[in-house]
Amino acid sequence: MTPLGPNHPPSLILASASRTRAQILGAAGVTFSVQPAAVDEDEIKRSLRAEGADAAITADVLAETKAHRISRQHPGALVIGADQILECGAAWFDKPADSDHARGHLMALRGRAHRLATAVCVVRDGQRLWHHREAPQLTMRPFSDLFLDRYLALEGPELLSSVGAYRLEGLGIQLFARVEGDHFSILGLPLLPLLAFLRDHGVVLR
Repeated sequence: MTPLGPNHPPSLILASASRTRAQILGAAGVTFSVQPAAVDEDEIKRSLRAEGADAAITADVLAETKAHRISRQHPGALVIGADQILECGAAWFDKPADSDHARGHLMALRGRAHRLATAVCVVRDGQRLWHHREAPQLTMRPFSDLFLDRYLALEGPELLSSVGAYRLEGLGIQLFARVEGDHFSILGLPLLPLLAFLRDHGVVLR
């Protein structure tokens, strides 16, 4: 599909309810609107796991499903879909429902390595134009129960927006002994590859 050029850039929509993804894209100077896609993520995950799909493929499917859902409503727009699954051993982690679940997440991850299967794609008029995957790996240190109690108290409801119950851009960085991978991908949006795509399609200047 031919890029529209800087004088007539296509509209750009982020099909995500993630405040962090919107902040990352906005801070990079990109003009876009936000329209979260209503999809049954739990059902999609259950179905794909039953078929033997791994976390990376599942994140990719979820990202594309969200983008397709919004793309149908906005002809000609470029729609960004993104998703991230935390994988530790054989377990996949969802966003914690409350502080007790957040505590359980962190206790399960304490002293262990986990992977963040992160996917982003762009869809226009029902056609996937581009997609990208990253898989950062993070290792939590064996932090004390005292630190965990203090961390949960200080972070509060902010933890519930993160699949791992941590925010690397805040106090959560103290949970870790090692972080391997792109910073923006860890936060949920592989920004540099996405910006390269947007430059190619006239959304941001070369």
